[in-house]
Amino acid sequence: MTAASGAEHHLPAIAANELSKAFGGVQALRAASFNAHAGEVHAVVGENGAGKSTLIKILGGRLPPDSGTVLRDGQIVHLAGPAHANARSIGTVFQELTLLPWMTVAENLLVGREPRSALHLIRRGALAPAAEALLAGLDIHHIDPRALASEISLAERQIIEIARVVTRHPRVLLLDEPTSSLVEREVEWLFARIRELSAAGAAVVFTSHRWKEITSIADRITIFRNGREVGTFDKIDESEAITLMTGQQVETLYPPRPSVPAIAAPALELASARLTTTTSLELTLHAGEILGIGGLAGQGHRELFLGLFGAAPLHHATIKISGKSTRIASPADAIHAQLGIALVPEDRKTEGLLLPLPVRDNLTLPILSRLSRLGIIRGGVERRMSRAMITQLGIRTPGPMQPVGTLSGGNQQKVLVGRWLLAESRILLLYDVTRGIDIATKHEIYELMMRLAAEGKAILFYSSDTEELAHLCHRVLVLRDGHIAAELAPPELNAEAIVAAAMHDHHAE
Repeated sequence: MTAASGAEHHLPAIAANELSKAFGGVQALRAASFNAHAGEVHAVVGENGAGKSTLIKILGGRLPPDSGTVLRDGQIVHLAGPAHANARSIGTVFQELTLLPWMTVAENLLVGREPRSALHLIRRGALAPAAEALLAGLDIHHIDPRALASEISLAERQIIEIARVVTRHPRVLLLDEPTSSLVEREVEWLFARIRELSAAGAAVVFTSHRWKEITSIADRITIFRNGREVGTFDKIDESEAITLMTGQQVETLYPPRPSVPAIAAPALELASARLTTTTSLELTLHAGEILGIGGLAGQGHRELFLGLFGAAPLHHATIKISGKSTRIASPADAIHAQLGIALVPEDRKTEGLLLPLPVRDNLTLPILSRLSRLGIIRGGVERRMSRAMITQLGIRTPGPMQPVGTLSGGNQQKVLVGRWLLAESRILLLYDVTRGIDIATKHEIYELMMRLAAEGKAILFYSSDTEELAHLCHRVLVLRDGHIAAELAPPELNAEAIVAAAMHDHHAE
């Protein structure tokens, strides 16, 4: 572990001096300080709730601090909002996506700088060509600027968020979890843009929970814990960083996989499913197995998971649950006790949770009929079940009545998993469940997956992180154009093999 070198001769491009910020009784920042210099990429890491996003929001003008100061090139600035920060050449990609879904990609990309006529009216016909030219300059050719923001994928929305800021050429670029929705190829695209900006003299501040990304892009790393910085380093290894982030040692990030019973019966069988092409897909998922689904973005992963949950059609598919043919026409069919299928989706905030409602209500939503008598919910039973699940999963919340939207991302994900455990689901469809979750909480999710598999749950697991697939799964099916390009199992199962199979179309035999 090597501490960062001494102060530079030039002033930091952006700095925080003893910032504090509280939300009610929660102290998000505690006299935290931080700085980033022109031409460097500076990573900020820590657990969910450590204060990273609050720091970014204050530096980006979205939140005012309760105390402390923000300095731009050594001068104290009072940022009244993101527009004021933009005027200071501070651009921010916030963790929460801000695209307006009813507007087109072009309208979102060019908001505030639309091509206008001599009368200052927006030249609507010029919007799409102008957006297309901007995107082409960033080597983005696969996103239609005429499409509505609601019609493109989560990863594509994230790319447009990044493009909207990067094309303004800020001198300070703040990126809060920008890779959480991106797969490796898209991460490489983003890192190329980051390197271009830093080479041109911009200061780039970057948060991520993917250690491999941090070490590949960052010149310096600052670790946050409990709302304040605990150290800045030129280099630090992952285990030491986790210890500083959490205050405890994690011996190994990935727990050992439990063995699949030799006579494990198929929990789920899928045949003749057509996802993105006319080529059919077949798979078998056994009780006690973690079956990984990998491959590049847009190859049919989302369609597969939504289709198995009844949230989208699976054309021509034959589905068997525990050996019996079944029809899943809606999520209600999937959740039904005889099937016991559950989906944890990629975007927990818009597709999984009801953010204003308390943790208790989000946990018990699928089992309200079981908790009701004569149409009236038995409040005592609901409270006991929700408290027991909070304890079982280690959900960090002041109590079951806390609005779920106020919890950290990792704890929100635990609530989603806990919901389906209460529903006694036997087949779990986990779609990028560790996206945007800190390293320590990832470890907790990994251990939970292993425990559930050991109890006989069948888990279908998609991840945009190939290391997760390689270390957590008994087998991995790599999708390409809606079919299985390869099936990998130990000892051939590793991250490099998954990437190679995704890039080269070799049908599984």
